[in-house]
Amino acid sequence: MKRIKINSSLKNIISTLLCLLITCSAFTQSENPKQNIRGTILDVDTKIPLIGASVILMGSSPIKGATTDIDGNFKIENIDIGRVDLEVTYLGYEPALLRSLQLSSGKEMVLNIEMAESTVALAEVVVVAKHNKSETLNEMATVSARSFSVEETSRYASSAYDPARMAKNYAGVSASGGDDLLNEIVVRGNSPRGVLWRLEGIEIPNPNHFGSMGNSGGGISMLSSSTLSNSDFYTGAFPSEFGNATSGVFDLNMRKGNNEKREYALMIGILGIEAAAEGPFRKGGKASYLINYRYSTLSALGALGIDLVGDIFPAYQDISFKFNFPTKKAGVISLFGLGGSNTASYSPKADSTTWDNDFGNFGFSEDQMIGTVGMSHRILLSEKSYLRTVAVASFDNVKEQYYELN
Repeated sequence: MKRIKINSSLKNIISTLLCLLITCSAFTQSENPKQNIRGTILDVDTKIPLIGASVILMGSSPIKGATTDIDGNFKIENIDIGRVDLEVTYLGYEPALLRSLQLSSGKEMVLNIEMAESTVALAEVVVVAKHNKSETLNEMATVSARSFSVEETSRYASSAYDPARMAKNYAGVSASGGDDLLNEIVVRGNSPRGVLWRLEGIEIPNPNHFGSMGNSGGGISMLSSSTLSNSDFYTGAFPSEFGNATSGVFDLNMRKGNNEKREYALMIGILGIEAAAEGPFRKGGKASYLINYRYSTLSALGALGIDLVGDIFPAYQDISFKFNFPTKKAGVISLFGLGGSNTASYSPKADSTTWDNDFGNFGFSEDQMIGTVGMSHRILLSEKSYLRTVAVASFDNVKEQYYELN
C-alpha cells in the first residue's frame, strides 16, 4: 500500500482550517442567523411581470409574506434558515407551491417563478385527459417531461450535483452499462448518444469532462449547480423544436446573479474546488453578473505531493458565467458562457519486468476542450406576446493518443 506523506506545514494548515470551522459553527449556532427570500413572478406564456401577486411563507407565525411590485419583484426579510415552503397566489392564476427550499445563511435566495393562468369551463361538461403543463417550463411538452430544480441534483441518491446522474433516479432511465464512473444514461433502451444537451434554448456540445467526441456523457459535469436555474428533462414525445434528439433531452437554464448585493462562495469537495461571485455591476442598478470557476481537487492535492489516484492522474477545470442587462425599452439582454478543459494520461514503465498483466505496456494521453458563448435577447411585443432571440458559438476539441512499448 502506498503511504501518503504530509509535511508539518500542511498539518498546520489543516489544523487551522478545523479550528476556523469549529469557531464558525459555534458562532452560527449562537447568533441564530436569518436570511432573505426575494424574486420575480412572471406569466408563464407572455413573461409579463405579475403585479400584486401574494407570496406567503407557509408555517410562519405570525405569517410572513410579501406582494409583488410593478416589476413583479417581491422580498421577504429575516427568515430563519433551513427548509422553507412558499405559496404564491394571484387572481386568475393557478397557485404555485414551492416546497422544501433550502435557505442558507451564506447566500440570499433569489427565485424566478412563472405562473399559469387558470381556466374555468361553464355551460358544458367535457371529459378530457388532464396534463399539468406547469410541471415543465416548456408549454409544448405534455407527456414524458419533468422539470427539476438545482436542489434535486444534491438530494437524490448518488447525484453528486450532476443533472445526468440525478436523472438515473427517474422511471425508464438507467446508467449506461451500469458504470458509475460515467454519467451516460440510457432512456427507455435507447442509445446514450441520442441524448441532446441544450443551454438557454440552444443545442450545445456534450458539457461533461472526459467525454469523447460524439458522446452525451462523461466522468464529471462541467455545469456547476450554483449557476443553474430550474430546467427540464424529456424522456420522449419531444416538442418539434428538439429535432435532433432520439433518446432524451436536457434543456438547461442558467440563473441570474443577485442584482442587489454582492455575494461570494467557496466550496471544496471531491469533485472540485469552486469559487463563485455574483452581484450588481453598480449599486442601485438592475444589471448583474454571475461567475463560477472550478478546479480539480485531485490536481490541487497533487501539487501538494498527495497522490490519491495512483498512476492515472485526471485533471480538469471549468468556468461558467451569465451577465444580465435589463433595459427600459430594448428588453433584456444576457451574455452567457461555459467552458472547460481536462486531461488524463498514463505512462507505462520501460522495464518489462514490472508489467504485471498483458496491458502493462500500453500508455495513453487524452486532452479535451469545450466552449460555448452566447447572447440572448427578450423583448415584450404586447401584453400577450414576446420575442426571444438566442445566438451561440460552440467548439469541441478532443485529442487522444495511444501507444505500446515492446
